Amino acid sequence: MKTSHDPRHKTRIRIIKNLFAQSFAEQSEIGDKVREIYSKRANIDKQIQSAAPEWPIEKLNKIDLAILRLAIFELTYSKIPPKVVIDEAVEIAKEYGSENSPSFINGVLGNIYKNE
Repeated sequence: MKTSHDPRHKTRIRIIKNLFAQSFAEQSEIGDKVREIYSKRANIDKQIQSAAPEWPIEKLNKIDLAILRLAIFELTYSKIPPKVVIDEAVEIAKEYGSENSPSFINGVLGNIYKNE
């Protein structure tokens, strides 16, 4: 069973924090994973827009956007099982997002997964 002490969970949180910071200003010290996610940002953001057309990217809560970018990157470019990615993103949204973040994240990722 996954815990908050799981190294993969801690790594995801670190990546999300870096993505969050990057959304405000370019950071000089970002990891390779964040750099890779940012290099694919146009495609990832297009998927977010397609799954949640009523929410323009610039209007999204920045932490939700960071969580979605990591999760969509993992869904699209890794071999991590989709249900693990979605569950992890929802759990992180519960911890760091707003009251509505978990259901929003789950809905967006569910739409993307369903339409793959």
